[in-house]
Amino acid sequence: MTTGTETVSVKDNSSLSIVNDIPIDQQIENLIRAHNDLKITNNGNLKLRINPGPDPEGLKILSKSTRERLEADNIDLSVGYPETPPRAEIPVYLDQAYAIRAEDAPYIERAKNADPEKKALLGAAKEVIHLTKNVGTEIVGLQLADLTDQQKDELALLVAERVVVFFRDQKLLPSEQLELGKYLGNIEYHPQTTHVTGLPGNSVIWNDYFALKGVNINYENNNLGNWDSLRYPARGTQVWHTDLVHEHQPAGYTHLHIDSVPTTGDDTLWASGYGAYDKLSDEFKKFLDGKKAVYVSAHAYLDREDPLGGPKRIERVHPLVRTHPATGWKSLFINRAMTRRIIGVSPVESDLILNYLFDIYEKNADIQVRFKWSPTKEGYGTSAIWDNRISQHRSVWDNEGAESRHGTRVTSLAEVPFFDPESKSQREALGKPIHQWE
Repeated sequence: MTTGTETVSVKDNSSLSIVNDIPIDQQIENLIRAHNDLKITNNGNLKLRINPGPDPEGLKILSKSTRERLEADNIDLSVGYPETPPRAEIPVYLDQAYAIRAEDAPYIERAKNADPEKKALLGAAKEVIHLTKNVGTEIVGLQLADLTDQQKDELALLVAERVVVFFRDQKLLPSEQLELGKYLGNIEYHPQTTHVTGLPGNSVIWNDYFALKGVNINYENNNLGNWDSLRYPARGTQVWHTDLVHEHQPAGYTHLHIDSVPTTGDDTLWASGYGAYDKLSDEFKKFLDGKKAVYVSAHAYLDREDPLGGPKRIERVHPLVRTHPATGWKSLFINRAMTRRIIGVSPVESDLILNYLFDIYEKNADIQVRFKWSPTKEGYGTSAIWDNRISQHRSVWDNEGAESRHGTRVTSLAEVPFFDPESKSQREALGKPIHQWE
């Protein structure tokens, strides 16, 4: 290889040094990290104009309720909001992304420690409202920031049984939200997603900001990914999905706290993996039990061996049907956005089966709940805590940015997914009838 250094001009009239005796993959990485025009925070085809560090532009559209919550937690807004990780910490290559969490991490399933009757939690609540027969419960009269460890354990079990649990009228600081997440599992510190300034691990859910930074989301396109997630990249969280299925130890509990809510609209839906599994015939259940599938990341990276071959996603293999460690119930562990193929069948068979399974989740209203965040009293927000091991969710973008919607999200990673052939389905365990197809 020829040694020496060449200097070339780049788009912004600055110069770039190319050192010929440095491996090409390292030169490409250096180039990407050194020049803001080369983005490493993009998701698919979305052209986000986000630079590292706190963003002063976000302060221009920050609502009063969100600002007051952040300031009450001593978040330094003088430098900007939200914050994106430094370019030096964002993976460029696929192997760098894989290496972030590649080994087993200790995990305590808090729900296993809980009183099955949940007397400490439910007994302290003013009211317990089951929003549908099968999915979703609202707890009235408790503050998440004040829960004892016993109540937290019982909350984990309630979420594991009911899929998602809601708390309105919450005075909850972002740091308190993060502490609850740490109790429930291993915090997912995202390598490139925007987070609360100075508080990595607490991601920002804010379509208004992403629209400001270049995401083209509108009435016509915001749902296209629910037809074909490969052709139409997600523009927000409107596509049915499960958080972080590409991880070695995927997401367990996710806690979303909304502190700025439109007067009407922008609801969120959840669907039960327990219910989806029990919608299948016994023969189809037998076929799927023990099968594995490939799950991919939302973000893409370069292949070090073929850096000019286009972006590639992290792929990991997990059981298609998994057993929840606390309930012992089987759940159909798939989602349209990030489940790519079933191992052991042809690509055509895999596509046919997966599309049918996606529809099972998405088209059965009796295994879903739709939650209206609805503004609470001034200065308070609303929280939803769900279990990604047994669910999918999606948001509804019908307010179209007319009113502010801002939230913070903490995700706790759980165990390595497993399938126990001796485990039962939810209906089987609860003694509910299961239809026998002729």
